Parts: sequence; C-alpha cells; structure tokens
Amino acid sequence: MKKLLKVLSKAGLDGFLLMIATMILLAYFLPQPGMVKEPVSLEEIANAGVSFIFLFYGLRLSVEKLKSGLANWKMHIVVQLTTFLFFPLIVLAFRPLFVNNGFELLWLGVFFLAALPSTVSSSVVMVSIARGNISAAIFNASISSLIGVVVTPLWVGLFIASATGGFDATDIFIKLILQVLLPVIIGISLNSRFGTIAEKYKKQLKYFDQGIILTIIYTSFCKSFSQHLFEGFTALELAGLTTGMMALFFAVFLCVGLFSRLFGFSDEDRITVLFCGSKKSLVHGTVMSKVLFQHSSITGIVLLPLMLYHALQLIAASIIAQRMARRKEE
Repeated sequence: MKKLLKVLSKAGLDGFLLMIATMILLAYFLPQPGMVKEPVSLEEIANAGVSFIFLFYGLRLSVEKLKSGLANWKMHIVVQLTTFLFFPLIVLAFRPLFVNNGFELLWLGVFFLAALPSTVSSSVVMVSIARGNISAAIFNASISSLIGVVVTPLWVGLFIASATGGFDATDIFIKLILQVLLPVIIGISLNSRFGTIAEKYKKQLKYFDQGIILTIIYTSFCKSFSQHLFEGFTALELAGLTTGMMALFFAVFLCVGLFSRLFGFSDEDRITVLFCGSKKSLVHGTVMSKVLFQHSSITGIVLLPLMLYHALQLIAASIIAQRMARRKEE
C-alpha cells in the first residue's frame, strides 16, 4: 500500500483524491445519511465547518507578509487578471455551444471553477518543486483567496438565475459575509495572537479542511443522485468533459507562459505565474458552492468539473514541476 501511495504521489495523486472518489461512490450507493435532517444533518455540520475553514485561514494570514509581497506588483497583476478575468472569459466564449442542449448545468460548473481563486497549498508546493519564487507564490495565492470572496459570486451570479431558476443576490451576499468574509477578517485580526499556533497545527487544520470538503461533496452528490440528475449524461459525454478540463488547463498554462515572456519576467517569477495562474482551488470551490447553490440539488453536477480539473491539474502540474526542476539541475 505504501509503494502504491508513493507511485500515486509521484503522478500527482494523493489519498485525498481517492477519498473524494470514495465519497462520490458512497453517495451513489448510500445516499440516505446525507439526506437525514434530524437530529442534526451533515449539511448543517458542513455549513458550520465552512466558517471555521475561513477563520483558520485568516489566522494564518499575516498582514506584514501581505504588505511586503506588494513589491512585485506587475507579476501579481498578471496572475490575478489571469485567474479572475482571462480564465472566465475563455469559458464564457464557449457558452453558446452548451445553451439549450441539456448541458447548461455542466457549463455553469465549468464557469464556476473558472471564476474561483487559485489554490494556496498546491500552488506553493509546485512552485517550490520547480524552483520558482516561493514568497511571491504565497502572496499571490493568499491575495487570490481574498479577492475570490467578492469576485467569484459576482461572476457566477450573472448566470445562476438562468440555470437554477432564481438568484437571491441579497441573501447570498449576506451569507457570504457571515460565513466567509467575516471569519477571514476575524482570523486576520487574531493573527498576531494565535497565528503561530495556527501555523504549528496547520497539518491538523488541513485534515479538518479536508473533512469538511468531503462532507460537502458527499451531501451534494447525495442530493444529485437522489434526484437522478446524472442519468442524462453518457460515459462518452463525461469523458468529453474530462478531456475539456485537460484542454482548459493547458490552454491557460500556455497562454500564461506567453504573458510571462512578453512582460520579461525572470525564470523564477515565470514559474510562479505559470502555477499560480493556471490552478483553481477545490477548497474555495466546495465551500462557496454551499453558499452560491444553497438548497439546490444541482450542486453535485456543478462540482463535477471542478473535481475533475482539480485531479488533472495536480497530475499535470506535478509532472511539469518535476521536469522544470530536473532542467535546472542539468
């Protein structure tokens, strides 16, 4: 088993991805626990967990580090524009192909992932492996997460109404403020007191984050499977979605590389832009889906492109990062 996990790790896969697949299978064969409302539902536990995830995230954010990271502003602008403008515009250009043919929910899922912030941990890890600018990667991933709290709902809100039949902007933004933004602000304000403790136990906090994410995935797919929402999709269509996610990753990755050369970034900065600009956060995607698609059975379908992209980006980025590292050693 250890050898198998080691091989999977080299390929960019880890135990968490296997657990995600397990949760989906469990939701398919045993959806009842995810639908139970009394005495307490898994969905309510996940809702509370979302706030704690962002509270702990804020605790690990140092205002001083964020200020010091502003120096390389040109690179930061390229990363953030790629993450929140270029990425969504690519997916938006393909919307006419999905409207009115039964695939609009899948497109909404792809657009949702395109509007998400960059992932923090894996971006920094890949930049470190490829010998890039680690401090800039930490700054960009952190800033991306904060910007995403506002920008992601604004982007997705433009299309939720047509796909779900309604969009209560006021209710959603109030929930975002209470569940996401307020915990982050409280965490940042407490960083000077408890930041070192949060860093000390970040491994345990990571397991907590993953536990909440797995709970959200399980309950979301329980709803979708119970209402037979996936029955309209064939294996060929899902394979096409997987291929599309891979094509999206490499399209953004290649374009970001071109932007980096046009701006004359150093090798270290170019590596940082490549990995931070092309990756999307599963953590933010799953927890934001609880807010943006609240009380909706479509969440499982909306999350499907994100989970496929997450797995593919880890595999592709891991292989690319290791190759970059070997080239620098030669």
